[in-house]
Amino acid sequence: MASNVYFTDFRVRVGQSRLDKLKSLLTAAGMDQIDFDGKFVAIKIHFGEPGNLGYLRPNYAKAVADYIKARGGKPFLTDCNTLYPGRRKNALEHLEAAWENGFTPLSAGCPVIIADGLKGTDEMLVPVHNGVRVKEAKIGHAIMDADIIISLNHFKGHEMAGFGGAVKNLGMGCGSRAGKMEQHNQGKPTVEPDKCRNCKLCARQCAQDAIHYDTGKAVIDHDKCVGCGRCIGGCNFDAIHNIHEVSAADLNCKMAEYAQAVCYGRPNFHINLVMDISPNCDCHGENDAAILPDVGMFASYDPVALDQACADACLKETPLRNSQLGDNMAKPDFHDYHDHFKNSTPESEWQSCLAHGELIGLGSRTYELIPMK
Repeated sequence: MASNVYFTDFRVRVGQSRLDKLKSLLTAAGMDQIDFDGKFVAIKIHFGEPGNLGYLRPNYAKAVADYIKARGGKPFLTDCNTLYPGRRKNALEHLEAAWENGFTPLSAGCPVIIADGLKGTDEMLVPVHNGVRVKEAKIGHAIMDADIIISLNHFKGHEMAGFGGAVKNLGMGCGSRAGKMEQHNQGKPTVEPDKCRNCKLCARQCAQDAIHYDTGKAVIDHDKCVGCGRCIGGCNFDAIHNIHEVSAADLNCKMAEYAQAVCYGRPNFHINLVMDISPNCDCHGENDAAILPDVGMFASYDPVALDQACADACLKETPLRNSQLGDNMAKPDFHDYHDHFKNSTPESEWQSCLAHGELIGLGSRTYELIPMK
């Protein structure tokens, strides 16, 4: 069956704000039919890596939080720690990064919580309904403690997944460090000896006794290592990383299964803002120029239909010349994939994510687009 996806552009009349329009869109899409009264509501958002200016402004998050509070809900903004080294790999730095980018309780209208704890190890094992690649997803504890999950997503390009929308924000974004490791990588982490300070913090994080210091530097015994990634978060000097990435299709399918674990069995609703469509993820400490013009705001109970509708809308847009996509299209040897996201990053691929999401019952790729003024 076709799922309803509601859409409005960014045009506003004098005296009306985009935030007013967003709240009207939520009502039109039926978000007010959820029983929020007295419920804990996780608003899953990406706070943006400091240095990146393409992330969603906190004003949009506050509009959603205010909408929920007006209906008796108890919202909080949340994300999980990153797998890679950066400013969001532990809860302290992650919160500081969120504050730096404007996400404070005052500006967002609700608390900000890092869902998987100080070092990305506070997780729940959640069965994946119809899971093929993943049977138990490792999800940030606070996200699973919530009664309701709302995803507020910056829809933009992604260097591996093609684009990042609702499914990626839910799947990859809600995974603990071990969960991200399971989705993003195959193989096991390694140590860069030049960066190792011999502090032994990583060994204290390892439950498998897989790290030793025979050479004066940390060495990981891959026969004992189970690939949980906890040592990556335990290193304060970014000396441990994983270089064995899965294929784009495997990544996409695992993200869909993780999103299924997050959403299954409880109320969930999803919002995509298709704007500042940078070629890469907001996890980058920078953002390149947009590859496409701003499109608008989309909302649906179905994350698969929502992402499909946003992708289709983007594919109808004219690429912006002064962008990564425009530069690629201007090359003499340019190969046209008839797909703006793949033309921007040829090694990326996004169709498998939505196809697999539909296969496991996360949602439907068939949708009815319902516009509102």
